[in-house]
Amino acid sequence: MALEEPEAKRPKLSEEEVEEKAESPTKQTPAKLSQNALFGMGNPLLDISAVVDKDFLDKYSLKPNDQILAEDKHKELFDELVKKSKVEYHAGGATQNSVKIAQWLIQEPHHVGTFFGCIGKDKFGEILKKKAKEAHIEAHYYEQDEEPTGTCAACITGDNRSLVANLAAANCYKKDKHLDLEENWKLVEKAKVFYIAGFFLTVSLESILEVAKHASKNNKMFCLNLSAPFICQFFKDNLMQVIPYVDVLFGNETEAVTFAKEQDFETEDIKEIAKKAQALHKVNTKRQRTVVFTQGADATVIALSDKIETFPVVKVESKDIVDTNGAGDAFVGGFLSGLVQEKPLDHCVKAAHYAANVIIRRAGCTFPEKPDFK
Repeated sequence: MALEEPEAKRPKLSEEEVEEKAESPTKQTPAKLSQNALFGMGNPLLDISAVVDKDFLDKYSLKPNDQILAEDKHKELFDELVKKSKVEYHAGGATQNSVKIAQWLIQEPHHVGTFFGCIGKDKFGEILKKKAKEAHIEAHYYEQDEEPTGTCAACITGDNRSLVANLAAANCYKKDKHLDLEENWKLVEKAKVFYIAGFFLTVSLESILEVAKHASKNNKMFCLNLSAPFICQFFKDNLMQVIPYVDVLFGNETEAVTFAKEQDFETEDIKEIAKKAQALHKVNTKRQRTVVFTQGADATVIALSDKIETFPVVKVESKDIVDTNGAGDAFVGGFLSGLVQEKPLDHCVKAAHYAANVIIRRAGCTFPEKPDFK
């Protein structure tokens, strides 16, 4: 497994491989990196971003740095946000963002990333399809006309963002009508690394389990994100059905503490929580679980094998921070880009930190045409 293999211990190239490299010195990606190698499944949403003030947050009972599902009391929020003078639209949804970032860092070949999710047959759905195509990911959406394409309000206050997701169509994903179709399942079989954000636990647990069991049975890498405190609290039963299949578990410090509380870990120490999360039951015993907890500007904590490692974050001046919306998704996307290329842990973390650093300097989960990552 790449995460357990430091750069210095990687096997030397054979004479044939050396010759092959000499013949194609400009080749940027390993020969084994194929299309559809990275598979993501989740909630495709159109992000509606705007800067708001504390009064706006208070009006809709929002916290400055939180992620919630929209309730009836939030219906007017979306209209009010759209009426603001400076509103930006971005193709979003946690998992889709991460797959897009991974593809951006990989660059070539196109369509390394595959994404499944549900959208409506409407204007916003067409925008999402266009954005996915522009990002060079192979998005296979389940399109239905019962619900409109989902949206996510990103209410930005300073360095913080409060996300309010109206899943709508994203909530309508059907395993039997999409994942189980032969042409779609073939894409699952082609994948080597799988990633699903915890938000999808509210939509289609059966789809997640089907993919997770496939990954475990075939010794492929299955990754999951805790995603938000409410997932750890109110969808705990669904979450704990999937945890035994998880090879890499992502989360931030707030989610980690909530997860620990719900699991009766009796600690709020991030390192201890990572160790205890790693030790939870795992079906595929061929590799140990890796737990990755980010802490904003503080060091990233990783539980790997029998040790805890910390990786400092590249400092960013507050004046350079434009929007933290998508920073967590970008971190995961960077990490996945290394994982799917079978890079060692330090590379995966550096790519993750680089991606997050780029995204927070821009509005929404957007990025320049080419990465500047060595």
